[in-house]
Amino acid sequence: MDLATLIGIIGAFGIVITAIFLGGSFGQFVDVPSVLIVFGGGFAATLIRFQLSDIVSALGTGFKVALAGKNQSPRDLIAEITTLGEVVRKSGPLGLENVDVSDPILAKGVQYIADGYEHEFIKESMERERDLQLSRLSEGRRVFKALGDSAPAFGMIGTLVGLVQMLANMDDPAAIGPSMAVALLTTLYGALIANIVCLPLVDKLDAKFDVDELNQTLIIDGVLQIRESKSPALIKEMLIAYLPEKIRADMEEAA
Repeated sequence: MDLATLIGIIGAFGIVITAIFLGGSFGQFVDVPSVLIVFGGGFAATLIRFQLSDIVSALGTGFKVALAGKNQSPRDLIAEITTLGEVVRKSGPLGLENVDVSDPILAKGVQYIADGYEHEFIKESMERERDLQLSRLSEGRRVFKALGDSAPAFGMIGTLVGLVQMLANMDDPAAIGPSMAVALLTTLYGALIANIVCLPLVDKLDAKFDVDELNQTLIIDGVLQIRESKSPALIKEMLIAYLPEKIRADMEEAA
């Protein structure tokens, strides 16, 4: 589990709530009409842009990515793929059946090799799975971006609604307070939802997209090289091209 995300979300909301309690009553910051405008309106606007099934899937993907643990580094993947190449060189493809593999995508590719599938089948199957995974991440990003855009927008709409209600009831002092609450709290709710939840998750999904694209492409190339019975040294040499120059230099010196 990624504790940084959990700590960040809880910490951000905790700071705001603490400031509220230090300055007055928490009940002053709870307003049902404001909640309906921001949450209901924002979700309804997102429904217009996407299908319901896409939104449900994106919400699951987004929170799963946000709370997931750290991805395996390309350097570790290269070391593992090189080891698998050594196994094939010594024991043949069937030797892979008794090897534990840390990454599920790599494990699937290893199973393809052990089962004797052809090069083109492995390449097409793994590339299709990679593209589908990246497509899900991209769709999740779009949904959270839409929610992040809609929440502040409906916060502003709620502010305008509250101001209209307030101006329409200037002769009734008792109605001014609730109207002003709607006007201000909708903006607050929209800003909190957008900046603590939605937009940070967009950045998380962007980062996950980049990492998965690199790692899975690296894995596909490595699996195909193993399938062709290339030497472990050649496999490693080809795969370190995926690494940043500094890490690449360190690996070459270590070799």
